[in-house]
Amino acid sequence: MRLPLAASVAVLAFAAASGAKAEEGMWTFDNFPIARANQTLGTNIDQAWLDRVRLSSVKFGGCSAGLVSGEGLVLTNNHCVATCVANLSTQAVNYAETGFAPRTREEELQCPGGSAEILTEITDVTARMHAAGAGLEGQAFTRARDAEAGAIEQEACGGDAATRCQVVSLYRGGQFKLYKFRRYTDVRLAWAPEDRAATFGGDLDNFSFPRFAIDAAFVRLYENGQPVATPTHFTWNAERPVEGTPVFVSGNPGSTQRLLTLDQLATIRDVVLPLDQLIASELRGRLIRFSEESEENAFIAMDPIVGLENTYKRGRGRMAALVDPGFMAMKAEAEADFRQRAGALAGVGDPWTELSAVQPIARELYPAMALLEGGTGMGTTSPGGGSQLFSWARTLVRAAQEREKPSAERLPEYADSRLAAVQNALFAARPVYPSLEQVRLEWWLSKTREWLTVDDPRVRALLGDESPEQLSARLAAGSTLGDPAVRRALWEGGLAAVEASDDPMIRYLLSIQEPTRAIRSEWEEKVESPTARASEQLAAARFQAYGDSVYPDATGTLRLTYGKIEGSDVPGQRWGPFTTFGGLWDRATGAPPFDVAPKLLAAKDRIDPDTVMNMAVSSDTIGGSSGSPVVTEAGEIVGANFDSTVLTQRNAYGYDRAVNRSVIVTTGAITTALRDVYGMERLVEELGAR
Repeated sequence: MRLPLAASVAVLAFAAASGAKAEEGMWTFDNFPIARANQTLGTNIDQAWLDRVRLSSVKFGGCSAGLVSGEGLVLTNNHCVATCVANLSTQAVNYAETGFAPRTREEELQCPGGSAEILTEITDVTARMHAAGAGLEGQAFTRARDAEAGAIEQEACGGDAATRCQVVSLYRGGQFKLYKFRRYTDVRLAWAPEDRAATFGGDLDNFSFPRFAIDAAFVRLYENGQPVATPTHFTWNAERPVEGTPVFVSGNPGSTQRLLTLDQLATIRDVVLPLDQLIASELRGRLIRFSEESEENAFIAMDPIVGLENTYKRGRGRMAALVDPGFMAMKAEAEADFRQRAGALAGVGDPWTELSAVQPIARELYPAMALLEGGTGMGTTSPGGGSQLFSWARTLVRAAQEREKPSAERLPEYADSRLAAVQNALFAARPVYPSLEQVRLEWWLSKTREWLTVDDPRVRALLGDESPEQLSARLAAGSTLGDPAVRRALWEGGLAAVEASDDPMIRYLLSIQEPTRAIRSEWEEKVESPTARASEQLAAARFQAYGDSVYPDATGTLRLTYGKIEGSDVPGQRWGPFTTFGGLWDRATGAPPFDVAPKLLAAKDRIDPDTVMNMAVSSDTIGGSSGSPVVTEAGEIVGANFDSTVLTQRNAYGYDRAVNRSVIVTTGAITTALRDVYGMERLVEELGAR
């Protein structure tokens, strides 16, 4: 890394023996256990090192990434740029099949709607947030907290389009921090391999090891039409990795639920995961059938199917954890210890009983909330079935209605401080395929009717006198929202333009606002608010019982974890730490999904078969960690996280070092691909690789 920054805070002390141990923990950068990490790994990092890693780490969409040159070059995973690749491709020029290898920097293409962020500041705002909700109950509590968060964000960032501010809830409401980001909205694709090179083994190899995938890609940050100068960045190290080397993984893990009570986990097990898995499996079947109908459909559905299969398999792993008696016994033991310690503290109350009382209500409301409104933070089901037209219409209608109100009274996603991000996503030029839109909408409407029942008045409001097939076909075929100019005109015209629109998707979203807003209000009143208040009590008790050695659940914000390069030796996953190109040639059969990408196969004689492709690391990662830079204590990047094992999916609820392994594509494999396969010598030179 270049240009070190001054250390910003003193090293924290960690007191409780029963807190996080070994490599456990997705730690925030302002509360990282430096001393414990150094003792565990034998390293010698300090706060200045943490600051450089933070400023070299990038959030790219729902993934992670790392700066690797002084000219805005960013390493991430190929599957993290899959949507960008799909948006830039046509059936005639399909970069997923050919790879994207621009000969010059001028040929790098902008990712529609793409954005990247670097975390620059962290400020504690706990006192303000707790004061905002003091003495309030139900929806008044939720809305007061939301309004205060919006005010804090607006004060810190104002109308500066180059920054984004976000109030982050940590420890389930025990702490609140203001995160300030440097934001880039001109992100260009600089290199992506053939999809087959990045996904060798397909769904059969997903969430497994050994792996043989070059799941890597580069994007570049631009501003005012020029690459961004990024003097602080990771140093590229393409040397062969060594087993046992300590490494750090910096990324944006999406969501963990480790601090939930046993009763809350039971709701996830009994209600959330079954709904998510059952309806996702049907969508997968519908998309596969759709893809088999024509070559065009196969092109359209390729990226959605890959994403859906990934989500479904992750859910399978999480369900396996929650029905594992040994794993749940470990969770029960930890909760019993916490309750015993909390019982000896003054003023804790009984938040466990309060949370238990919420669960029957959450179980009853979850299906309707997930299917009609989304945003529960508990599962993956969302309204519209993933339809892009539905999503744009929902944003336009909701934003128009909410912008009529003062910022503090709006739904939090439409506060003044967050409108710039909404606009960036809304105005991006993305391809829309009415045939795929129809499949997604039909599936969502049919499953909503099935789960809520035909006689539910909300279902009648959704369907009227039409069938899911009729309604979805009419909406998908008739909407003009695929045109960015139409979306921009509706946004700029405000509520009057939206209400006057004759676009069928806009008319439809206007017609279903009452039932969708109603379930959200009920959820906030009966589930979100009491859960937040009880969780805040739990957090206070946890701090008293265990001190600062407790790390917060992941929230999609930047975290740092650590571990060693090593294999695994437990039933179900026994293997060494590395795979090589030679192993790829041995594993290949020539038939999908074990067919080697054409350009990669053509370069076989130029590639050293002993070059390490992928490696396993005992770090604590989860979904959202994809693309995370894997870094040594010298600040050298040696790979990017792209997967984990099936057994690791229990990581959502608790860390188990025996089975937890992150799967990494090495910088050596990436360098080999750039130089020997795709002719990207200019990037090899920019990286300073040998």
